[in-house]
Amino acid sequence: MIEFGTPVFWLALLQIIGVNIVLSGDNAVVIALAARSLPPAQQKKAIFWGSSAAVAMRIILTIVAVELLKLPALKLIGALLLLWIAVQLLLPEEEGEGGGEKVSSMAAAIRTILIADLVMSLDNVIGVAAVAKGSILLLIIGLAISIPLVIFASTFLLKLMERYPVIITLGAALLGYVAGDMAVTDPLVSAWIEANAAWLHTAVPAAGVAIVIALGKLLAARTEAEEEERPLVEFGVAPGGLPEGDTSMHKLLLPVDGSDASLRAVERLLAMRGWYKDPLEIRLLNVQHVLHKDVAQFISPEDMKGYYHDEGLKELAAARERLDRAGVAYQHHVVIGDLAAETIAHFAREHGIGQILMCTHGRSAVVDLVLGSVAKGVLQHTDVPVTLVR
Repeated sequence: MIEFGTPVFWLALLQIIGVNIVLSGDNAVVIALAARSLPPAQQKKAIFWGSSAAVAMRIILTIVAVELLKLPALKLIGALLLLWIAVQLLLPEEEGEGGGEKVSSMAAAIRTILIADLVMSLDNVIGVAAVAKGSILLLIIGLAISIPLVIFASTFLLKLMERYPVIITLGAALLGYVAGDMAVTDPLVSAWIEANAAWLHTAVPAAGVAIVIALGKLLAARTEAEEEERPLVEFGVAPGGLPEGDTSMHKLLLPVDGSDASLRAVERLLAMRGWYKDPLEIRLLNVQHVLHKDVAQFISPEDMKGYYHDEGLKELAAARERLDRAGVAYQHHVVIGDLAAETIAHFAREHGIGQILMCTHGRSAVVDLVLGSVAKGVLQHTDVPVTLVR
């Protein structure tokens, strides 16, 4: 049992928060989308009551899981499930078209939130129960801190993980480590390991990390190759007053994610506007992260499309305002794709783009190597000339 206040306790608490954040982002989006169609006054009530009930249910389920994991062999089974969950984290999300019904009442919204959280929280329950190692106090404290954070900061957390994919990789590695640690502490094998092979307490968790990263990256590479052949799905395409059918136009693409860096690229375009020969066709592109395929089971197609459209327009708003103020014509596009760099390159191919203009985040080469860089990814996946500005 983990004692309160010890270094092991605080480390496990951080692990619970980390696991819950990495695995709960899309659960929180379902909560917001389930109340999307309600009047504003009812939205807050539906989110509050639905979230409260979902949190209580999650805690109860996880406590039950903690007790079940004390039985022989169940930790070994749980470890295999965790390894599968961790590998899935590293794969591009599959696009869902939406199969749920449009929510028309507060009761329906609360019901949707509860059912969705029940179905989508299996990975959270197993992961958190494994980290808690039998400590109910640690479990409750960890969930009490992380669940409200996920619910009220879901959009920020999703965008953060999208911009810095290393967070997902670290989360998957953590799950691999927890899976290995769970396996060697199963009552069926723990006594033998303690007596004959104590070194497995270090080797098996390390092997769990290696298996997750290697297998996840291998399968992700195969999935990415298949994704590149599929046509992009666009939302919120607008002509912006550009002439149609003029093949002589130089097509310039500006990827925009709402960050200060992408806005610097827009400002640089305006400053260099006179360098380009007319006619010039400017396209703003926003890439929306694909929501987990399970989300589509509970959300209507209209609400799914509305979510992508609205989030994309929010991130495009500042760039469009600057171009509008300068009197520069453009088109704007919102597309969905789990991998921003590959999606940008795919869009450039489909639309015959002649040049991509984008701004780096101003980080060092070492930091970009660790955190990942969309600009670097675009350079690797496209033959279109790319101009990078700081």
